[in-house]
Amino acid sequence: MGSFRAFLNSPIGPKTTHFWGPVGNWGFILAGLADTQKPPELISGNMTGVLCVYSALFMRFAWMVQPRNHFLMVTHASNECVQLYQLSRWAKSQGYSQKKEGKATS
Repeated sequence: MGSFRAFLNSPIGPKTTHFWGPVGNWGFILAGLADTQKPPELISGNMTGVLCVYSALFMRFAWMVQPRNHFLMVTHASNECVQLYQLSRWAKSQGYSQKKEGKATS
């Protein structure tokens, strides 16, 4: 019971926005996971790229802020993984990952 009470009263516990912010960010992750079942032609490359940069920046923030917020970091690392997967699906559908079949060598 003592460790649960310590968690409740910690600077990053559920009584603070440092806890509820990451909980809210799981919406991005769940939406990204749901979108993996949709055709890659529906993916916005711009938005997915922005979400990748956003999560990368906030992973660093979560690591540097004091007290260190591991929950926020795991949230953004999870989102980074989902968004990078979506970005790879988008890139394949746009033809970015195909080998160039151009000039024949003589």
